Amino acid sequence: MVATVFIDGEAGTTGLSIRQRLAVRQDLRLLDVEPALRKDVAARVDKLNAADVVVLCLPDDAAREAVSLIENPHVRVIDASSAHRVAPDWAYGFPEMSKLARGSIAKARRVSNPGCWPTGVIALLKPLVEARLAPASWPFLVHGVSGYSGGGKAMIAEFEDVASPDYTTTPFKPYALSMGHKHIPEMQRYAGMDHEPLFAPAVGRFRQGMVVEAPLPLYALPGNPRLNDLRACLADAYAGERFVHVASAAQTEASAVADPQRLNGTNRLELFVFGSDQWGQARLVALLDNLGKGAGGAAVQNLNIMLGLEETGGLITQV
Repeated sequence: MVATVFIDGEAGTTGLSIRQRLAVRQDLRLLDVEPALRKDVAARVDKLNAADVVVLCLPDDAAREAVSLIENPHVRVIDASSAHRVAPDWAYGFPEMSKLARGSIAKARRVSNPGCWPTGVIALLKPLVEARLAPASWPFLVHGVSGYSGGGKAMIAEFEDVASPDYTTTPFKPYALSMGHKHIPEMQRYAGMDHEPLFAPAVGRFRQGMVVEAPLPLYALPGNPRLNDLRACLADAYAGERFVHVASAAQTEASAVADPQRLNGTNRLELFVFGSDQWGQARLVALLDNLGKGAGGAAVQNLNIMLGLEETGGLITQV
């Protein structure tokens, strides 16, 4: 039997990217609210309770409300907002995060899609913390730059709509300067940090793609690990994964420039260990499409796992 999927909020950036990935599938059927009834609450509630899986692409409060409207106990939910990412009764939808993650997602009724920034942060740091190459108590710093589509409609208008009062031509803009950011709780919890990381994100004048970086002073870490120790730890953690690739030393050397847009359109996540053993410093770098593995692609991957379908269905694994 073909499974049915309802995307609540399909007109948004993430919703559109998910729909594009699912619309061509023969093993799924999308449920839609008729255009004339899109503002009809009853019509929306009907679809929320009729689908096998509902994918929420809504602001946090609207996502919580949508969940409350689902009365059918058989409906399963993937929430792409940040509303439930650290909720104890929701599975965290990062299949590669641990050996148990896929099983948890496969059987879950409720799955929270990871944020784009946390996907890079957790992928880089969780294996190192678990292997004690970096202490959980370390004062981690995370920074990088994302395409402006990660900020939703308001930020897209800021960079694309010349008629908007907020329109800007700036090539690069730091944000979250007050240090509070909704992604921090999931970074801390799932990477295994004792303390909140110092998070310094920025947005660039490009629509999608991102680079996430976590620098580490190796000389100050217990055991004074070397670059190859970090690289081997990451390679072991993601061995056999189809979407997560850890660059070898040779591949890293050939990738002197980390292009944040290089993986656009894919569900691929690439991890690099740059740095210098001589100086005792490392720069851990993650590349991903913020609308791919950082949002819509991850939701489709989780959907495939939940329905017992081929995990790569509708997704691109290579550049």
